[in-house]
Amino acid sequence: MSIGLAAPASTGSAFDERIRVMVVDDAAVVRSTIGRWLEAEPDMAIAGLLRGGREAVEQIKRQSPHIVILDITMPDMDGIAALPLLLREKRDLVVLMVSTLTRRNAEISMRALSLGATDCIAKPQSDREIGSCDLFRRELIARIRALGGRGKRGGNVFRQGLGTGELPQLEAPGIASGSAETGRIALRPFPAVPPRVLLIGASTGGPQALNALLAAMGQVIDHVPVLVTQHMPATFTAILAEHLARASGRPAAEAQDGELVRAGRIYVAPGGFHMCVGRRAGEPVIVLDDGPPVNFCKPAADRMFVSAAAVWGAWSLAVVLTGMGCDGLRGAASLASAGAGIIAQDEDTSVVWGMPGRVAQAGLACAVLPLDKIAFKIVRLFCGGRR
Repeated sequence: MSIGLAAPASTGSAFDERIRVMVVDDAAVVRSTIGRWLEAEPDMAIAGLLRGGREAVEQIKRQSPHIVILDITMPDMDGIAALPLLLREKRDLVVLMVSTLTRRNAEISMRALSLGATDCIAKPQSDREIGSCDLFRRELIARIRALGGRGKRGGNVFRQGLGTGELPQLEAPGIASGSAETGRIALRPFPAVPPRVLLIGASTGGPQALNALLAAMGQVIDHVPVLVTQHMPATFTAILAEHLARASGRPAAEAQDGELVRAGRIYVAPGGFHMCVGRRAGEPVIVLDDGPPVNFCKPAADRMFVSAAAVWGAWSLAVVLTGMGCDGLRGAASLASAGAGIIAQDEDTSVVWGMPGRVAQAGLACAVLPLDKIAFKIVRLFCGGRR
């Protein structure tokens, strides 16, 4: 197959309004299929269909894409080798890693996120299956559309604080609840009682945010359980748990059905299951549910939040981090009705202000904070401070 290249962007044309996407994959069928999908979307344009990472690095400045869809395994230069070179050439670039569902690829994808990739998505096991996989098409187009605005405005917010893979330095908060950016958003008061459990929901951009947040919480995790629902497929969530364990210095693993919920542990919802909580002999336990997706997600933050509202009520503290879609909104409403505290990440530090934005705009949040101030607020709340 010949390589398709879109003309470099010119100023003042309608073409400028489209999201420019470069596809980098050594499989011709993958390039051609994704190319057809992009051509069918009126708000997207092809900025290159390339065979390998080396070619992408050579073309990146001339084609100036907003988003690069980057395969992991390629013969001349693989995705993990090309990633830092692409970001060096175009710092505001949004990079979406694609890989099949293997442990090795999951580990590489998580490494790519720490190096500045914006998100990762699983593709069909066989390249020949890609054309008939409507779920992959819908997920890919939705990610491109959600991330396109970030690419046009200046890339991945996390790269501004990372760049070389290290966690951002968190500064002491200068505000108690909300921020100047909340504008007309109404904030609820935090409950008078200190929380006993931390619930976190996240999607696009979540792994980077989770690593930064849990690393900054320190010893507070020793005294409370932390339950995390991150939109990721199976295998990826197991690797995520390992990364969170290293970042926090505390035990973290995929949750097991029926296990007791204990302080000092981080429970990650396993891909393909909803992580809920229930009670057994008066003790909170993990309940894994293999029911249908909620908000097109499995696991879904809504399921975790709703069940936690029934078990812990006002003793809950929920954090809704960066992510596309509206998952977490219904669950946040249940938590708010039970008197629980809710923190939403603000728009400026979110890769996509979908999940936290919906919660904030619905008036369910007690605070809307930048990522670098959320950990300090959590610590203060668990230590009994409401301001």
